[in-house]
Amino acid sequence: MKIGIIGTGSIGASLAQKLVAAGHQVKVNNTSSVEELAKKARELGASPATLQQLVQEVDVVFISIPLHAIPTLPADLFRQVPADVVVVDTSNYSPMRDGRIAALDNGQVEGVWVAEQLDRPIIKAFSTLFALTLVEMGTPPGTPGRIATSVAGDDERAKKLVAALINDTGFDAVDAGTLADSWRQQGGTPAFCTELTAPELTQALTAAVPGKGPLVLGQVIAQLMQRDTPPTREEFVALNRSLANLVIQ
Repeated sequence: MKIGIIGTGSIGASLAQKLVAAGHQVKVNNTSSVEELAKKARELGASPATLQQLVQEVDVVFISIPLHAIPTLPADLFRQVPADVVVVDTSNYSPMRDGRIAALDNGQVEGVWVAEQLDRPIIKAFSTLFALTLVEMGTPPGTPGRIATSVAGDDERAKKLVAALINDTGFDAVDAGTLADSWRQQGGTPAFCTELTAPELTQALTAAVPGKGPLVLGQVIAQLMQRDTPPTREEFVALNRSLANLVIQ
């Protein structure tokens, strides 16, 4: 496929490398200078592009930038982009990074808010994996214990396409329902960064409780701030599982 990725932070860069390795053609953009963008693209095996170039002649566009930066994208960015081009948002709301976004604090689903900012239907995916998980924990299809990640949206064709890309990066895909249902994979839920298999993730999505995610996420942040050293990936996963009261049957 032909893929554009907006943002080359930890998730965007990892996605680019993995998708290039899987044989896809990838274009990337970030807020760096033209020279720095070209250097980063070379490192990733991708091609540098302006935002306008990135959304043209592609099958999929990934948006992998902090949530607060999404409204700063050009208002007409997708205006001339064909409707069958799939737009995927990988972000998560973090008040410590994004500042307070009133609509989200009042309970609006993050994916729905993003779709409103872009004035474009989106798919929510790759938002339940740590960057290090994405980099290190992918395995071939059929591997026992293969980690899964969820994909939510209102277009079944688009979800299947994204699920195929998830498989290409080394993970199983679990359908999390509509975009309005994507609150079940937001921060603090049992599905969020808990490294589950497909059956376990399906169970975790079902177990999510409305309104509880932000409370759990606040507990996670509070515990992290008490530490003298950053947690390992394994410690972070264990903390998320514990505070989300994740019980796998």
